[in-house]
Amino acid sequence: MSAIIDRPRFDCVFGGALALARAIPRLIPITHASMGCAYNYYIGGNTGAGYLGGGYCGACATPSSNVSEREVVFGGENRLEEQIVKTMEIMDGDLYLVISGCQVEMIGDDVRSVAARIDTPYPLLAVPTPSFKGNANYGYDLVLELFIREYSGRYAAKKSKKVNVFGLVPGGDVFYRGNLKEIKRLLALIGVEANTLIGEGEGLADIKSIGEAGLNIILSDVYAPLSEKALADVHGIPSIREPLPIGFLQSKNFLTAVGKALGIPQADIKKALEREEEVYFDYMERISDSYADFDFQRYAVIAADANYAPALSRFVSDELGWIPHLTQITDTLGKEEQERLERRFDGYESGLRPQVFFDANASGLRRNLINSWERNRNHIYYEPLGPLVLFGSSFERDFAEEQGCPLLNISFPVTNRVVFNRAYAGINGGLTLAEDTFALIVSGR
Repeated sequence: MSAIIDRPRFDCVFGGALALARAIPRLIPITHASMGCAYNYYIGGNTGAGYLGGGYCGACATPSSNVSEREVVFGGENRLEEQIVKTMEIMDGDLYLVISGCQVEMIGDDVRSVAARIDTPYPLLAVPTPSFKGNANYGYDLVLELFIREYSGRYAAKKSKKVNVFGLVPGGDVFYRGNLKEIKRLLALIGVEANTLIGEGEGLADIKSIGEAGLNIILSDVYAPLSEKALADVHGIPSIREPLPIGFLQSKNFLTAVGKALGIPQADIKKALEREEEVYFDYMERISDSYADFDFQRYAVIAADANYAPALSRFVSDELGWIPHLTQITDTLGKEEQERLERRFDGYESGLRPQVFFDANASGLRRNLINSWERNRNHIYYEPLGPLVLFGSSFERDFAEEQGCPLLNISFPVTNRVVFNRAYAGINGGLTLAEDTFALIVSGR
């Protein structure tokens, strides 16, 4: 029997599918699920993702079959068919997407066959998203795979300097819009056109043109494996997996890897980064006097998902000059995925390496910290774990108060911040993260 997760930091498969649908303008989701499923997702996903909002047809306006006891006993396919027809009459969209909840999957309703038999002039797709089969990352991957296989256009000729960028789950990455904007800016520095699919100003036309790219960049070591395979199968597009870059050094490595994959001379990449490097470290230099005079060095403890945890650990170590004591990766991952992520903690320029734990439980951070640092047992000399800064989620608030340390919420759920286009990825995102981090230290002065 599977273990129970204490306060998981992710939504269900249904929630991840709905989150991706919500991120695409003119796409209308139709949920085949029990009453309240879509709204319950909104309650958790909205507040936990920096008050993301419901969009045109989200929250209370999400089209739903609202199945009840009658459909559970006799089947809900007729009810779904009725809902699809009525939704198309009322909701104005360019693509309609049926996603399913737990109850209808358990009784055997086939959303694909229902969608296939409806005669409609509008594009209509359907994907089973039973929540008991995974989490939001899997739901995101299922829907993106569907788009690649059944909606995206076919292109005989590829654009060699155009790339698809994915791997950031909307809402699951609270800062996904700002992060994608910065990644697109970085790639433009070396002459690469980036299709980020769900970024600022993007929509169904960009989903449609996925097959035009010459390369896929997956900003994750573990997310979106189905989509990666579909892009190879359907469009013959190769993929590279690169970690989410935070700060100048990681961004430089990121562009170097992309340049290598696209055949861009490294001299061109170096030249493109000259001005960025000058500006970045000019800002960092501003804090150096205060850093030294007021001793801004800290221990860092990080609790974040598989995308943020390695990047944040390396950033605080190699760019802030802090001591990364412990990093807890909060996703549920297999052994191979864990080993892949473990390698991301090797080769720090500082020569330091945090203790890495894989633990999806919110209570796990307290336990892991106790086990990783010897407690004070009235030693004559005792070195405390401090001063300390904690990077995590709203779940860590009470723990931060216990430790007497500041907390910067960077990982879902983030309930104490309203997030618009803020970014922590890339070069500009690194500056923002450094600014937010040092502001925590001086906020009580």
